[in-house]
Amino acid sequence: MSEAASVPFSETKAPESPERLHRGALRLIDISASTMANIGPAYSFYFSAGLIVTTAGRAAPLTIIAAIIAVALLGNTLSQFSRAHPSTGGFITFVGKTFGGTSAVTTALLAGIGYIVAIASVLVISGGFLSMMLAYYFNVSVPWIIFSVLLTAGAMAMMFRGVGVSTRLAGLFFGFELVVLIVVSVATLIKHGGSLNGTPFEPHYLSNGFSGLADGFPLAIYLFIGWENSAALAEETDNPRRNVPRAVFLSIALMGVTYLLLGYATVSGFGYSDSALAGAAIPFISVAHGVVAWLAFIAFMAGLTSTIGVLIAAVNSQCRLIFNAGREGLLPRWIGRVNQTWLTPVNAIIAFVGIAGVITLGWALGHWFGGSGNSLNALNFYDESATMGTILILVVYFLANLALPFYYRKYRPAEFHVVKHLVLPVLGMVAIGIPVYYLCKPGQPDPYDWFPYMALGIVVVSVVYALVLTRRDPGLGDRVGSIVADE
Repeated sequence: MSEAASVPFSETKAPESPERLHRGALRLIDISASTMANIGPAYSFYFSAGLIVTTAGRAAPLTIIAAIIAVALLGNTLSQFSRAHPSTGGFITFVGKTFGGTSAVTTALLAGIGYIVAIASVLVISGGFLSMMLAYYFNVSVPWIIFSVLLTAGAMAMMFRGVGVSTRLAGLFFGFELVVLIVVSVATLIKHGGSLNGTPFEPHYLSNGFSGLADGFPLAIYLFIGWENSAALAEETDNPRRNVPRAVFLSIALMGVTYLLLGYATVSGFGYSDSALAGAAIPFISVAHGVVAWLAFIAFMAGLTSTIGVLIAAVNSQCRLIFNAGREGLLPRWIGRVNQTWLTPVNAIIAFVGIAGVITLGWALGHWFGGSGNSLNALNFYDESATMGTILILVVYFLANLALPFYYRKYRPAEFHVVKHLVLPVLGMVAIGIPVYYLCKPGQPDPYDWFPYMALGIVVVSVVYALVLTRRDPGLGDRVGSIVADE
């Protein structure tokens, strides 16, 4: 068979000597643990549960169930793409292979900016959570920025040294937090065993009915952000066509069950009181403290290790998206270089974290000059940057679902399946449209009312940049997805 004949349909071969990562360094358990560490159930639930119960009330677990279904639909899209064309570029590659170079560059910018804005919230809250913990237990006040810088620097050093070391450390942190969350939840259910009932799963207990569920739905989706982590690690994974889809669904399933347990234990621990739930800053910590004081301490520790695990796992996977975009020429090529000693994308890591730091500084200056310097705390920044980043990431999810049926009809028509490759991605687009609407609908408080316009501006600029770049480099579209993880 000729070399050209070995390439299915119109897919292109990789460049002669592309920059390659450490192939085969990770196993299924590694990428699964990394994905769940990226989701960070303690980190995500601690800082989002309060807002979810504010919108949905005691029936907040129903919002989580809706999010599980939506994320599972997205998981189907990622799995189908990864089986056909595993790539470190993830959604960027999948959209670009389907619709061409302009869409690839646009998606690269939207994904890169969205993930960087979102990771800024993690950089800040890592130091913020440690600062809160010291203030709570020792009445010591240390600015969160100090801890954020130190923890970020330590995490970057680990990521520079190798994907295996940093991924397994993130997995270790995840294992600790998962055990703590389960122990606290079970202890809470045992203490309140005499009053347990099914009200958290009864729709008529939703605050404001369906609108209460819909308002909290975007926050419930955010609980799962990071579920796509394993796709970006495809090149460093053994048998990525099999292991990436398995890691995706294993992570979604385990995290879904975990969040339902946490949600039910939290609502039960507050005696099914909507007002009490809404009045707690971090409801799960309050529940743990109500069971026994030392449980609250280990719950705090789980939150800290979870945040650090998210920092490591998220930067590890998401910086690889912009690394691959640089390697293929969608972004500046220096981003796509590999350190030849450690086989890690050092330049992409530095760019990813550096830009997130600049965004954090810009946010702080904006608050000072806007006369709201007193709101410069880690929780405020977390809410704002996570929301803005999520809007852009949801747009990328939407584009990936849109691309799936076209990809299979174009490249793999013999494998096209109406349910897997058409019905489910269409349902995925509908599921994504709901949180996008509620994040962008009129009447948002300041500064959230500006976010839809900022997102629209980023989309327009990205498209214009993509059009200019593809006109200057007509061969760009052929390079998208040319580096396949297992080839």
